[in-house]
Order: sequence, then structure tokens, then C-alpha cells
Amino acid sequence: MKQKTVKTGIVLLGLTALAIFIGLAGDSPVAALDRSTYRSLKTFNEILDIVEKNYVEPVETKTLLQGAVNGMMRSLDPHSSYMTADMYKELEVETKGRFGGIGIEITIRKDVLTVVSPIEDTPAYRAGVKAGDAIIRIDGKSTKDITIMDAVKKLRGPKGTNVIITIMRDETSKPQDVTITRDIIQIRSIRSKVFEDGIGYIRISSFQERTAEDLSKALAEVEKKAHPLKGLVLDLRNNPGGLLGQAVQVSELFLKSGTIVSTRGRVKSVESSAKARDNGNEPTCAIVALVNEGTASAAEIVAGALQDNGRALVLGTQTFGKGSVQTVIPLDDGSALKLTTAKYYTPKGRSIQAEGIVPDIVIRRTRTVDGKEKEQVEEPLREKDLKGHIRSPRENGDGKDDKDVKNGAVKPLVAPPLLRRDEMGDVAHDNQLKSAIDILKSWDLFRKGTRSS
Repeated sequence: MKQKTVKTGIVLLGLTALAIFIGLAGDSPVAALDRSTYRSLKTFNEILDIVEKNYVEPVETKTLLQGAVNGMMRSLDPHSSYMTADMYKELEVETKGRFGGIGIEITIRKDVLTVVSPIEDTPAYRAGVKAGDAIIRIDGKSTKDITIMDAVKKLRGPKGTNVIITIMRDETSKPQDVTITRDIIQIRSIRSKVFEDGIGYIRISSFQERTAEDLSKALAEVEKKAHPLKGLVLDLRNNPGGLLGQAVQVSELFLKSGTIVSTRGRVKSVESSAKARDNGNEPTCAIVALVNEGTASAAEIVAGALQDNGRALVLGTQTFGKGSVQTVIPLDDGSALKLTTAKYYTPKGRSIQAEGIVPDIVIRRTRTVDGKEKEQVEEPLREKDLKGHIRSPRENGDGKDDKDVKNGAVKPLVAPPLLRRDEMGDVAHDNQLKSAIDILKSWDLFRKGTRSS
């Protein structure tokens, strides 16, 4: 998630090593390095020199240094990366919610490029790409050891051009080539409708530059159509996140007071706490927020803020658990670092990282097949499954953050099937949405029941 952009004097490892051995000494930064770091940098410089002089073909120093930086960033966590100038420009374009591509969210799972979720109503979605698909080749070239940013660069491109992705699925024994025609991906982050009995429905599919503004308009339209609005379903399922500022503004649209989210890191400058202000126009109706294992990052912040402030009942399955802050740091040559600098905490101090948000009511997603309710049985992909993820206190075994998961909460064992575009907001095909609406229709009775239990 992009938190903020700062200008800094960070120097890349390779460039530092070169500077050191050019002849810096005395009161230079070398004096501040411990012996272990100095020896490691000396070894790096020796390796660089050997490769430059002895590799079978000529290789540019710039290429070697960039490879070293990429390897350094990959050794940190799945969300830290080095971005070339072109990649950085792509990231800036993405936050505006409009770019040329196929429309999928991807990650690296067990060293394999994996689809987290196709974006609704995009070429990838229409081509049948599914969450959990492993992309083993792009245009015939292996994705082994590929970085997220390199994969994004290969998958994006001008409207009307084709890209061939080769995918593997658990239920298939052979790779499958899928040809997808790129289009302008215009991410519409807000969709809304009104059900009978004054129940509104708003889905947030991602957090872009205009999400809070569009949500404010959608809320006004829903309230006008419902007249009065007796309850609201806020659907955050399969929402991969986005901009932190938008998550804060979205939360503020529902909260009159209280903390929304706080961040904590090693450096004091990255620590912050966002608090809600009473704008006088927040909806007063009951709210049920829907979440699942595809609810990540900014979406988890909103779900946690509403849950901890007692503003919404959270229903569904445990969320993804992406609770780290990525700060984008531009470099002088136009490139940038996307560096994990802090962790997110809910208003009650719960860490989201590798834990996620546990719903107040756990209801697994089912689909009716031949008149019978069926559930998907494979283990869902979450932050804790990513290689090199920042471990939660629970995983480290210190027991300090046992409050991160509610006592007695049931961890979902199965992953809900992917929500298809034609099923969004369709009560007949969406058991989680139906449960949320049923709760809102009988909200007064439900609250009495929960108080006496």
C-alpha cells in the first residue's frame, strides 16, 4: 500500500560499496560501519570485480548493481521492491485507477507468480482467470524468479495488444495458455444498489484517488433511494487495498469519533495515528461489513476501524493479513524504493500483519450446484503464506499479541469461491450477503440477542 511519498538521501548498496573502495576514509561514513558490515561490503566489491572481468560475456556494471539491489530488496519481505523509473511511473498511474493491462492482482507465493484476484469486469476476469492460478509463463517466457514489478511491466501494455499467460490450476494436470487482449483498466471502485426494506448495499473493490469522493456520492444516492436507509451492507470482499489516505477518509465517512488506524515502526517519523472527525453527515443506520481472505491492506484497515469502534458488525471469513506500510522513496535517477517501514494497528492496538481481521460472525462462502450448497475446500492464500513475510508476534511465539485474534473465534478452514461479476449483490447466489441482509432486517432483535448471550 502506498502510504506517502518522501524525498530522502538513501544510497543504494552497490553505489555505497563503490564509493567506499574509491578511497573514502577517516571521518567518512566508513568509520561508522562495524567490522562485519565492512567485510561484507569488501566481499561484494570483490565479487563485482570478478564478474565484470571474467564473466563469459561483457556485462554492464549498472546491470550487476541493479541485480544486487533487486536481490537485497527481495530478501526483506514480499512487499518491498526496487522500481526502475518506468516501474515508478506505472505505480503512479495505477493509483489514479486507469492504465493499460489485463486486470489482475498478483503476488509471489512459494516462489511462484500467483493470481490473488482478477479485477471485476476486466479482460482477465472475462477470460476466466481465477484466484489461485499460478502464472508459469508470460508470452512463452518462464516467470521463475520474476519480481512483482517485472511481472506487472510484462502484463501491462497498450490497449488492443495481446499477452499470453500460461497458467496452472490445482484441478488441472497440464498448463493452459490463455490469450488476453489488453484494454484500458478503468477501476470503478464503488458500486451500489438498494434492496427491499430500506437495506442499502455498497461494494468497494479497491482504494484509488477518488474512492472516498465516489463513496460519499454513493451513500447520498442510496439514502435517497431507500428513504429512509434502515441498514447498510458494506462489501469489502476481494478488495486488495490501495491508498492509505483513502482508507482513512472512507472510515471517516462512517465514524464520528475515535481512532481509525495507527502505524508503528523503527523510525519515529513513520509513526502516526489517524482519528475520525464528526462531519455531521455520517449515516446512523446499522452496518454489516463483509470480508473474506481477499480483503487486504486498506480494506482491512476499514474493517478493523469499524469493528473496533463498534460501528459495524463484520461478517465473512478471516482477512488476508497484509498489515505493513510501504513508503515510496524516490531516488535521484527517477527510480524508487518501495520499502516496508511500519505496521498497521487497529484502534484497539491489534496488529493486522499476518493475522488479519477475524469476523464477528464467521460465515463461509457457498455456491449452489445442482441444488446443493457446496464449499471450496482448498486452503486460502493469505499473507502468512507468502515467503519472507513479516511474522506476527503469534508466529514468533512470544504470545504478546494474543489479543490480535478474539478469544474463541473460529479460523475459517476453507476459501470462499471467487465472487463472479454477475453474482455481486445477488442475494440468490450470495449466502454471505443474504445473511448480512437478514441480520439488518432484524437488527433490533439481533442486538438484544447478542446482549443477553
